[in-house]
Amino acid sequence: MTQEELDALMSGEIEDLESFEDDEIGNDLDETVMDSEDIVQEINSSKVADDKPLGYNKDTSHNWPPPATNENKMVHQLDDVTKESEEKASQIFDIIEKISNELMAKEETANNIMKVLDSNIKLFSTLSQKFPDVEAFATQLDKNSTALNETKEALETLQSSGDAIMSVMDIMQYQDIHRQKIERVINVMRALSNYMNSLFEGKIDDEKRVSSAQHIAGDTHNEIASNEDIEALLAQFGK
Repeated sequence: MTQEELDALMSGEIEDLESFEDDEIGNDLDETVMDSEDIVQEINSSKVADDKPLGYNKDTSHNWPPPATNENKMVHQLDDVTKESEEKASQIFDIIEKISNELMAKEETANNIMKVLDSNIKLFSTLSQKFPDVEAFATQLDKNSTALNETKEALETLQSSGDAIMSVMDIMQYQDIHRQKIERVINVMRALSNYMNSLFEGKIDDEKRVSSAQHIAGDTHNEIASNEDIEALLAQFGK
């Protein structure tokens, strides 16, 4: 009771102390309910759609960490990278190996063609010397000589392509090294995670812990009460 209320009681302005106290409690309860409703309205107005934190928008999204979904979990993403990288690398190696085998087969075919052309050149060279008047022998000799030169060029191209394929396979070996480096990073991250979990492990389950106080003496901030605090306060005044 304030000093003004005490003076009013002593002067006789307040005759029934009990009714006065009931009125005061009722007024206090009404004010508390109104204040509680204002707090709830303030809490609801401070929320952003989709339960995003206050102040979160398109312009400030880069300042907030992404949600802990499967798409954003670091180790989860790295595991997917190593798995997909290994699968794609295996597919690339299969394609390269197939191309290399085909090139080797074409090289063998080119060598066989060159042997036939060499034989033809020897034959038409002999015939052209014995029968210089027969123009067909000289013509076939020139055609086979030209075909032999073109086949040699094709064989050189096949061989250079085969060498290039081998170089690609050597370069692809670095992909496996990169995968191993990523796996090492994953192992370090998992070891740190397990260490931190072990370091902060408690003897009491979180479900059995006493709830933390919302306000402690000496706090300088004005923390908004939660819905549970407001409901508990209303229930206390309603008794």
